[in-house]
Amino acid sequence: MADLTLTLGCGPTDRTEALENGEVQPDKIDLDITTVRFPRDLFDRFIFKGEFDASEYGFFHLIEDIAAGKDEFVGLPIFPSKAFRHRCVVVNRRSGIETPKDLEGKTIGTPLWSQTAAIWIRGHLQHDYGVDLSTLRWVQGAVERSGRHGTPGLPNLLTPIDIRDAPPDRSLNDMLVAGEIDAVMGLPIPQAFGAHPDIARLFPDSRAVERDYYQRTGIHPIMHCIAIRRSVYEQNPWIAQSLYDAFCEAKRWGLEMMRFAYVQRYMLPWLHGDLDEIDELFDGDPWPYGINANRAAIEVLICFMAEQGMIARAMAPEDLFVPVDETRK
Repeated sequence: MADLTLTLGCGPTDRTEALENGEVQPDKIDLDITTVRFPRDLFDRFIFKGEFDASEYGFFHLIEDIAAGKDEFVGLPIFPSKAFRHRCVVVNRRSGIETPKDLEGKTIGTPLWSQTAAIWIRGHLQHDYGVDLSTLRWVQGAVERSGRHGTPGLPNLLTPIDIRDAPPDRSLNDMLVAGEIDAVMGLPIPQAFGAHPDIARLFPDSRAVERDYYQRTGIHPIMHCIAIRRSVYEQNPWIAQSLYDAFCEAKRWGLEMMRFAYVQRYMLPWLHGDLDEIDELFDGDPWPYGINANRAAIEVLICFMAEQGMIARAMAPEDLFVPVDETRK
């Protein structure tokens, strides 16, 4: 019999499917899972509406929390969402943008300036392509509809940037097509991409660029972690290890199901070629959990956030998480 019932919010992914269907169960925990398709909706329900004892959580949120001395949540080094983001820079060709440096002096749309994907993109542009971020102007708003992208408004920054909200009746997609902004960075990708002749990716062969980035750095950028309400954790600190072990086992199960050879589990015609690439580049596991296996990615994101005026100080990766035994990955 479980010692504790725990509510968990997370995205519907292959990494968590075994937890949702009961194939994997955390030791001594009866896990009550709610899956939420859109990450921003999930975060807002966790942060602002007080739902869930634990939840998938924007990694930038956790880093900001710790840097600011906020203690409502504690972090676990579980990373349900990782993604390369070079493909997430979409430009209007009429703005004359052909290279990353051409973004300088331009007006850029972003769903949330603080979105983890946007932080990674800005860091790539600055460090790998020499883009002077101080020259960029920013418009923040929803991509596919008018209004805001979730509850957070304009960021509180330690260094000034030129940023404003999009007009209340305009989506970033509409503004991009009309030439009112020159590019969009972040997620979701504007729906005009692939449907409008002027809207294109900044990096046309983004997969090759992202592969090169990983081969140069060993970094698979982290987007989300898992957070637990501190009040719940402090009453039951053992749940950190139980959840960590269960998430690791669920990820292992997901990889095993993906490799099932008789009928392809996903509608990816070259799935098994992609699996070969996983073995080649990632030594069979593209999604390790734990601090040690992700130290470079964690340190780089912290550096990017400090450079971009989001946090006042750097910190060690260990400062972000409660301790767990990382034997299982």
